[in-house]
Amino acid sequence: VQLQAYGGGLVEAGGSLRLSCAASGRTFIRYAMGWFRQAPGKEREFVAAISGGSGGSTYYADSVKGRFTISRDNTKNTAHLQMNSLKPEDTATYYCARATVGYITTNSYEYAFWGQGTLVTVSS
Repeated sequence: VQLQAYGGGLVEAGGSLRLSCAASGRTFIRYAMGWFRQAPGKEREFVAAISGGSGGSTYYADSVKGRFTISRDNTKNTAHLQMNSLKPEDTATYYCARATVGYITTNSYEYAFWGQGTLVTVSS
């Protein structure tokens, strides 16, 4: 399984970006997908996750709740992270990941496959 994350860039505070994650393989639909981020000098942190199957369940970190929306398109093996009302503290490298389970998890050890990361920079 390979994951390719893209869509990052430079945006002003209050702006929006949409990250995408394209996955290879035939079993994409079975597994939960997640987004994590790592800011310079900080540890990687959970951002959002969506359950496998139809993606009927989602979960967000408190810091992004109400501003970010995770979704998935199983027909295209793609997951998305719509980020609105961006803040300078959202600046980080964002990583998509595929879980080894179908339920939502915030634990990075339950994600076996990771994309290469896409940089999001929010200017004040």
